Amino acid sequence: MGFKEIVKGIKEVKIQGAIDVAKASVQAISLIEKEYRLRDREIFLKSLYKAKDILVKIRPTEPCMRNTLNYIFAYIEDEEDISGAIKKRIIDVNKHFDTTMDKIAKIGAKKIINKSIVFTHCHSNTVLAIFKEAKRKGKNFTVHNTETRPLFQGRKTAQELSRANIPVKYFIDSAARLALKNADLMLIGADAITSEGKVVNKIGSELFAEIAEKWDIPVYSCANSWKFDPKTVFGYEEEIEKRGTREVWSTAPKGVTVDNHAFEKINPDLITGIISELGVYKPTIFIEEVKRTYPWMF
Repeated sequence: MGFKEIVKGIKEVKIQGAIDVAKASVQAISLIEKEYRLRDREIFLKSLYKAKDILVKIRPTEPCMRNTLNYIFAYIEDEEDISGAIKKRIIDVNKHFDTTMDKIAKIGAKKIINKSIVFTHCHSNTVLAIFKEAKRKGKNFTVHNTETRPLFQGRKTAQELSRANIPVKYFIDSAARLALKNADLMLIGADAITSEGKVVNKIGSELFAEIAEKWDIPVYSCANSWKFDPKTVFGYEEEIEKRGTREVWSTAPKGVTVDNHAFEKINPDLITGIISELGVYKPTIFIEEVKRTYPWMF
């Protein structure tokens, strides 16, 4: 897959899940590094930064990708061997995602009780890793998941659960109340986490979290800590992506305005805890742990 194909895949949500998007962006930078490493130093750097700018602008609500690219590019112009530094940092990034995913899966699996029902919304590789780890631990449980219109990302979740031999019941979005009613736990991913402790996830997530609160169902956001957006510390608002209206209704009649918000912010009061490689913390405590562990973000 070439650079343009990766960009297109991210833009069209063919590459989905924040960590997969971040890894794809790393792959894209690796391709540029290989193509331009033998060029003049100034041209090399210019090509790398141009590629970074293109990637960052594809999907606005992707701090995990931004943090990943910022790590790779931090003071890169000061390196004598730019190519070597980029290769090393790419190895560091991939190792981070691989090892932290395993940690999160082990921590999150402990929250799943035997013979329980777990509700999830949209598609999260991190949540899936938790489900698979719980299955490996011998726990029997059923997942209730939503179709997640308009791109039906819930189908990918259901398909992967089926392949893992984990029982799953698939609900249309408007039946989420029924899907949650007898659930013991709600696990969702996160596309971004702000300095105020708000979790940004697929549209519908706060609505379902409010239903879960009504029935005293614990709600956990399962996310790599690199999904924290450090820009929000300095007053920037996390941009909520609005996607093309044709995804919802390609033949909408004149006078009908289609709203296609991809994400929404969940009030931190509705979040029982954030499960990350750092442990399980309330949103505000989670942010302090991120600052302590990854000072380079700030």
